[in-house]
Amino acid sequence: MEHVSSPMIEDGCAAPKSLRRRPTQRRSARRVERMLDACAELLDEIGYEGLSTTRIAERAGVAIGSVYQFFPDKRAITQELTRRNVEQFVSRVGRRFLEEDYRGWWEAVDAIIDEFVDMHRSVPGFRNLRFGDVVDLNLLDSDSDNNMVIAGRLRGLLLKEFGLADSQELDMAVLVAVEAGDAVLKLAFRRDPDGAPEIIEAAKQLIRGFLSRQLKSWPA
Repeated sequence: MEHVSSPMIEDGCAAPKSLRRRPTQRRSARRVERMLDACAELLDEIGYEGLSTTRIAERAGVAIGSVYQFFPDKRAITQELTRRNVEQFVSRVGRRFLEEDYRGWWEAVDAIIDEFVDMHRSVPGFRNLRFGDVVDLNLLDSDSDNNMVIAGRLRGLLLKEFGLADSQELDMAVLVAVEAGDAVLKLAFRRDPDGAPEIIEAAKQLIRGFLSRQLKSWPA
């Protein structure tokens, strides 16, 4: 039986391409970032259904031709925004791992959830897009659903931080933990725009308990 991870998870590069071409000049790169920022703002205001390339161009202050120079449609823009969200999330979690000392993996799990919650509260567009499941369950990788991609990235961080032995069991346990946490945290934000604290705490307890049972060989 093969691991559930995919090349995209390991390498951090997705199979589907959202950008027609990568900006090579600083000015072009800034213009693309403005488009992504505009997309994020509009997602908060009107949702994905109301989103259009015309509205994104107007909000970003660029010509519609500039949008099509880099993106074929609004799905491609949200796909690139999703990738930015993933990289920001993984970067923030990785930075916490470097800056803070954890007594064990269970505290690292809490930190991962805290970063997700903070992005949900503070990053434009994240509440409505998260990691792309609102648009397409395979938005990040045509061969793996979005949560599998996230699970792979987090598994890599945990392996590096705690020196765990990679295994099929670890793959599956982290994937199930991500799916369960995602569902419970969605409930937390349906109940409260800032995330119901008691449900966020329940998500932490649920994931810690599940991983403790599944991965008894992890260092305590």
